[in-house]
This record gives sequence, structure tokens and C-alpha cells, in this order.
Amino acid sequence: MKSGNPNPAPKPIVQFKNVTKTYQMGPNTVAALRDVSFTVQQGEYISIMGPSGCGKSTMLNLLGCLDRPSLGHYYLGGEDVSTMDDDSLSLIRGARIGFIFQSYNLIQQLTVVENIQVPLYYQDRDEEESRQQAIRLAEMVGLDKRLDHKPFELSGGQQQRVAIARALVNDPIVIFADEPTGNLDSKSGQDILRVFNEMHSQGKTLVLVTHDPNVALHSRRTIRLKDGEIESDVVN
Repeated sequence: MKSGNPNPAPKPIVQFKNVTKTYQMGPNTVAALRDVSFTVQQGEYISIMGPSGCGKSTMLNLLGCLDRPSLGHYYLGGEDVSTMDDDSLSLIRGARIGFIFQSYNLIQQLTVVENIQVPLYYQDRDEEESRQQAIRLAEMVGLDKRLDHKPFELSGGQQQRVAIARALVNDPIVIFADEPTGNLDSKSGQDILRVFNEMHSQGKTLVLVTHDPNVALHSRRTIRLKDGEIESDVVN
């Protein structure tokens, strides 16, 4: 009897293949990304860095299925999302991607639990089952005593923990974070990075966009962009 492979190869979660993104600026065509190729394997923890105007925001919009490449292909979980229509991309975002924003993007009128539940409202889930799942995630990020609080009653670090729990609620295949510690003081930022480290240790795939080299040091690989191209791609 043949024995199985004890160490199966990790699965590619994100694949950019010769991706170019251009914008029309009056009579001029501007390339924000130029022939970019890279792969993110399942369970990787990656930072994307670079100076202002290097293409980080454009790359994040493409990764998050908020936009499409002008040329090339983007495979998410093995599926080519490059030419999908808006409705299909919306479904992909809701089911396969977790997004964490610098400004938290919480709904002020909702409680902690309700904010975490938001992505499940669009998936026809049982209400009580969704609530219990949101409570479990709130407890996981240390908000078990804040379940019924509104965002304005929370510190910045606590609001970002709500955003992290919300990003996890649909069990995404990858989590994208845009400057996740940018609005936090140093202690709260370190607390959030410890949560990311714990998520990574549990096998989550994380891709962070950051300008802060101290944040990037927590990841296991750093991709640096310059003028819309990959300048370096190194293991930390």
C-alpha cells in the first residue's frame, strides 16, 4: 500500500501572472502596476511595502477584487477572477476574502456582535447561528466583555479587534489588511500584531500593506514595490 505524502505542498492562494493595471489620465495612459507576477501560498504571512505612489493601493484593490487587471491574470484560490463581472466579484469578496481597514469601517449604530455579523447578513445564514459565531470570534479577540458596546464606546485597538473578527467571520481563504496599525498608538498596534501572529500560527493566510518596517518584521516575507514593479521579494 502506498503511503501518502506526509508533507503535501502548500496550495497557492493568490497568484498574479503578468498583471498590469493602467489608468487613463486625460490623453495619457498611466501604468500603476507593470507586469507583476508573484504567488502567495496557503498559510503565508506577507507584507507589501513601498513608497507613496508605488502601486500598493492599486495592488490591494486588485487583490481584494475591487478592481480588475488591464492585462494579465489574477487567480484566487485557483480561480481566475480577472474577467469576472461585478456581481461575481461581489460574491467572491463576501465568501472568500477577509478585509481589515486602517479606519476600521465599523457601523456606528451596531454593537460589537452585530458588526462582526455583517458579512453573514448577505449569505442567508441562520440568525442565531450567526450571532453565536460572532460571539465566539469576539471572545477570541478579547472582547467578551464588550459584546453589546457600540464602536464609539471602544478604544481604537478594540475597534480594530472588531474589524479583525469581522474579517474572520466568513472563514475566508485569505485576509488582506490595509495599514492595520496606522491609526493606533504603539501599544495598541503591538496588541493587534500579536493577534495577527496568533492567526498566522493557526494557519491563516495574511497579506498586509504597510509603510511601517516594524510591522513588516512581524510577517515572514516582504514584497517591496517601486514604480509599479516588484523591486524585491525576500523572506524575513
